[in-house]
Amino acid sequence: MRMPSFISKRLQSAKSDISRSAYIPAGQRLYVVGDIHGRADLLAAMQAQIDNDVIARPCAEPIEVYLGDLIDRGPDSASVLGELIKRQTTHRIIVLSGNHERMLLEALDDDRMLALWLKHGGCETLSSYGLHGTEVRLADMAAGDVRTLITTTIPCNHFSFLEALPYSYVSGDYFFAHAGIRPKVPLHAQNPNDLIWIREPFLSSSSNHGLIVVHGHTPVVEPEFLPNRINIDTGAYLTGRLTCLVLEANKLSMLGAA
Repeated sequence: MRMPSFISKRLQSAKSDISRSAYIPAGQRLYVVGDIHGRADLLAAMQAQIDNDVIARPCAEPIEVYLGDLIDRGPDSASVLGELIKRQTTHRIIVLSGNHERMLLEALDDDRMLALWLKHGGCETLSSYGLHGTEVRLADMAAGDVRTLITTTIPCNHFSFLEALPYSYVSGDYFFAHAGIRPKVPLHAQNPNDLIWIREPFLSSSSNHGLIVVHGHTPVVEPEFLPNRINIDTGAYLTGRLTCLVLEANKLSMLGAA
């Protein structure tokens, strides 16, 4: 896919804004994928682009990093999780937890979180597992019955996969998290809640965080490159644009699925 001109221009700017001393370890190439939100079609297209890129430009250690919010809102969360579970058996992938994954897991024990999850995409997720028309029925069901429906519908291995997701990943001079970090708190001491939920004061911070933070969570019209962070959430479930940042040595490039 040809890179849109506005992304090309932002990449040129990024190369001057982000120090050339920011490196990925030798031999690695990272493919960092933004928020998927149930768009299994875009995920499949992106993975095909990644595979084709690795064939065209072989490297010793290609690593895929998924920034969380795999589920909810879009039409096929079940297939997204199924594909990632399958892909981890054939590719090296790092899948991080987003706030939507945590909402689902916490909904199993917390009535407030259950209501929040259903309101913000949980009904679409349940529909992707075959429970069509769920939103209407859930309004008349007790919380305990809804939880029973969730746990008997979503496969156990999908829950196990979600429960094992880490909150962050580090490679070279880059720190990866779903939402961002709490400025002025050491990266090793970050609160998991901040890593999956934070917006401010992170988004407006100009602080040097020690590493460049690559994140999603806050949708932007185009990928956002700043000296201390990179945001690649291009709102896939609404825009049809799933973005992938490619990092290798001190170079940045992009893949896009639409």
